[in-house]
Amino acid sequence: MTQVSAGHGEKRSRREEAAIAALLACPTLDEAAEQAGIAGSTLRGWLRDPDFQRRYRLARRQVVEQAVAGLQQATGEAVAALRRNLTSGVPASEIAAAKAVIDFSLKAVELVDLAERVEQLERAAEAAAKPK
Repeated sequence: MTQVSAGHGEKRSRREEAAIAALLACPTLDEAAEQAGIAGSTLRGWLRDPDFQRRYRLARRQVVEQAVAGLQQATGEAVAALRRNLTSGVPASEIAAAKAVIDFSLKAVELVDLAERVEQLERAAEAAAKPK
């Protein structure tokens, strides 16, 4: 009887993994359920399960992290394109490029400032948590 339960759990686990992959690939729950070969009601039930939610969030995070890595790899080319457009001789392109450079520079400064503030808060929280 133990072997049957273990096998059934493994089968469900595979179905849940297929459902997570389908959720990442399909625009609607019903399409994801169909792609995973399960009923929509089953998928909705799994989405209410905290463990399934955790695994789905982790999978989504991994997809986003891969996308961000791809964007970071293209950053050098994007900066080069902006620089080319700064002196392209087409006023609209030059203005758009200049605006983008300024906007991104300001956002970068804001992010660095925020990171520094978070680090200061973390150090203060750690110091406050230490026994005296």
